[in-house]
Amino acid sequence: MSQLEPLPPTFADTRDALHRVAEEIVAPARKPNNEIALTVTAGGFGTPPFEHDGRRLVVRVEGAELVVDADGVQTRAELTSLADAGRLVGAELLPDGLPDDASPLQVDGEAAARLAEYYAFAQRVLESFSGTLDADADAGPPTLWPEHFDLAIEAGAEARGEHATYGASPGDEDHAEPYLYVGPWKSGIEGPLWNATAFKGAELGYAELIDADDAEAAAMDFLESRRAALAAGG
Repeated sequence: MSQLEPLPPTFADTRDALHRVAEEIVAPARKPNNEIALTVTAGGFGTPPFEHDGRRLVVRVEGAELVVDADGVQTRAELTSLADAGRLVGAELLPDGLPDDASPLQVDGEAAARLAEYYAFAQRVLESFSGTLDADADAGPPTLWPEHFDLAIEAGAEARGEHATYGASPGDEDHAEPYLYVGPWKSGIEGPLWNATAFKGAELGYAELIDADDAEAAAMDFLESRRAALAAGG
């Protein structure tokens, strides 16, 4: 049985600070340039392994720390500001140079831990859900996109109108807390299953997940019920 923990009051500020770190430090460091997709890593998120100047590198966030792993040797520091984070990563990895924003990042350790747990939870759910799909659903691995800070897959046969984005957001300007979502690619989807208010699709909020006896089972049921509705025509 899988459970999620209640969020501390510092969660939204921490999420927003780490979103900035993802967009302005971690994703730009990945090589080759413009390969911005991130992934869930131990205790948080980061780049997949990449090669640069003969070294194998990973740049990631673990809890409230930034970690640079170069050929297995880790350098880490508390996330205090974008300027400090940039100096740890190094100008050679940041195509736009070192950031000069020295304003404090509001990263709380407990809130960062809840965010990491949510991403790990979402990774497990999306992988399990992908495993239930037919081969023609063409589901890729979960990807963490720095622009919206969400973890998502695309899946479903487009010719049959089943194609959708299945994802997990840590929250945004329209949602104070994390939520799961299904965003169909076809228009005209209506009915009680499609309950999202800020976009066309369906959402399942964090409060509903933590109230469930088994959060992963509730998440799987949410995703599968919407997939089945698409397969049935809406």
